[in-house]
Amino acid sequence: MNRDHSGRSKLLTIQIVVIIGAAVLISKAFTLQLLNNSFRSRAQVIAIDKNTVYPSRGVLFDRNGKLMISNNPMYDLMVTFKQVDPDMDTLKFCQLLDITKETFVKNLNKDWSNIRFSKSKPFVFLKKLSVPTFARLEEHLHEFSGFYPVLRNIRGYPVSAGAHLLGYISEVSPGDIEKGEGVYTPGDYIGTIGLEKQYEKYLRGSKGYKYELKDNLGRIVGSFDEGRKDIEPVAGSDLTTAIDIDLQAYAEWLMAGKVGSVVAIEPTTGEILTMVSTPTYDPNLLIITRERGKILSELLKNPEKPFFDRATMAKYPPGSIFKPIVGVIGLNEGVIRKNSSFKCQMGYYYAGRTYGCHRHGPVRDLANAVQISCNSFFFNTIRNIIDQYGFYNPQKGLDRFTTDIHKFGLGNKLGIDFPNENAGNIPTSAYYDKIYPKKKGSWKSPTVMSIGIGQGEIQLTSIQMANLAAIIANRGYFYTPHLVTKMSDGTPIDKKFTTKKSVDIPADKFEPIVKGMRDAVLSGTATLANIPGIEICGKTGTSQNKGKDHSVFFAFAPKDNPKIAIAVYVENGGWGSSYAAPIASLVAEKYINGTITESRKPLETRMHETAITTINTVQVDAH
Repeated sequence: MNRDHSGRSKLLTIQIVVIIGAAVLISKAFTLQLLNNSFRSRAQVIAIDKNTVYPSRGVLFDRNGKLMISNNPMYDLMVTFKQVDPDMDTLKFCQLLDITKETFVKNLNKDWSNIRFSKSKPFVFLKKLSVPTFARLEEHLHEFSGFYPVLRNIRGYPVSAGAHLLGYISEVSPGDIEKGEGVYTPGDYIGTIGLEKQYEKYLRGSKGYKYELKDNLGRIVGSFDEGRKDIEPVAGSDLTTAIDIDLQAYAEWLMAGKVGSVVAIEPTTGEILTMVSTPTYDPNLLIITRERGKILSELLKNPEKPFFDRATMAKYPPGSIFKPIVGVIGLNEGVIRKNSSFKCQMGYYYAGRTYGCHRHGPVRDLANAVQISCNSFFFNTIRNIIDQYGFYNPQKGLDRFTTDIHKFGLGNKLGIDFPNENAGNIPTSAYYDKIYPKKKGSWKSPTVMSIGIGQGEIQLTSIQMANLAAIIANRGYFYTPHLVTKMSDGTPIDKKFTTKKSVDIPADKFEPIVKGMRDAVLSGTATLANIPGIEICGKTGTSQNKGKDHSVFFAFAPKDNPKIAIAVYVENGGWGSSYAAPIASLVAEKYINGTITESRKPLETRMHETAITTINTVQVDAH
């Protein structure tokens, strides 16, 4: 009897436990399926989407903290073909986006045999939606399943200057994707030219990813695993540059209507203050919009080649601004003295031929030779350098000269932090042996003495010319010119930009050159470059050309404790004193004083308003 009662008790206990358990399960199911909408929606999940979250691209500041490149929001409209409702209101959708029905059909239907596309994976339906267009679409987006926006950033340029040096971004090419080794995917943007290209790996940042749950209608119903698998994007590094963007804009304004370049450097640091190439264009023209392709095509067709960077890529004959370098090397080699005189009778005479020079009195010394820019003096000096081992051994003398010249950063790329820099050309004995191959010794110092006045085979870039001015300003040393001075992620700039480079010539050897350049401004060939209250030292050049000659000038200021070294090259500008010298002095005055002396305002206006037609330009190869 007791045994039977015990059995019934156990059975009752089991029944009670089962009933309670069932009640709990029913209650939980009721809560999940009827009361809690989120769980009911998750039950309908058919996909987990991995969506890219693009980082903010690093911005660029000038040396004074002024923004040069900013980020502005833009949207790409993505779509997953299988999630598009075939009965959607296509007309309304097209009106919201301001596109045609034909564009809708073309953008939605892809070549599904191409592995790049899949009906079940998102792809770009429409790029570059402006903020107003996206705002118009956003409030109706829930009506169009399968479509969703991705926030991107396009570049903006608060100051409409510096197009060449800043560069622009473009959509990646298949080659970019391959070389990127997994960094880029179709639709990404990459720096194409200028600083955008040079510092791409720092500016681009790192993409993030967000995993989202979607239902059978393509609607987001929540994040996967409560967002634990999401990866936050890392913004690109902001760059602080050495550029003075207001000075850049001013130099471009002065060079309006002219073809050429302006490069200015801070001598004591090698920091590039301005780097102008003209003709130029408003960088805002190439922000990523739907009209960009047409604008880009028009710029590419322009015969004056506005995309060609004449500051770093054009190879120019320097003309007479090369004479100070020949003079200081001749002085250091001991083939001339600082008080060496020379009697020039409007030319240099050799073997019955006259090599012309302009009218002036006898050359008193090296400083005076620089001041009056005597061709004959420097023909004689370069011959003395080349012939220092004998008239019949010019190879050894020339190669000694080129060894010295290379220390000035010529004949090789300077190594600036900018793409496509050209090395220029400094001829060696091997170079002339190829030009005159008949027999050994078929060329002598008279054959090549035009290099002594910066003509012949000598070719420099504008950045190299400005650096020469910096070397003279520093009396014999320089820092590799550079544009970026700081990165916000803490990455230090390359040590080569903070390493002093000596040309191995004592400082006192530069003093006659400095004096001659100062005298040239006071009472020589460059009087238009004189700045009231500022001791500017400069040298003009008139570079021979098949058409009208090129106007050249380099300078530094002040004479002691210099703040700026500058080179200006105006193609087909004629005399160096005509355009290059006044433009350089105005830029220097603007940088040092912040304003232009009232008495020089008419000169400023004339430089801006004068347009020069180019007749025969220089080499424009980038190799």
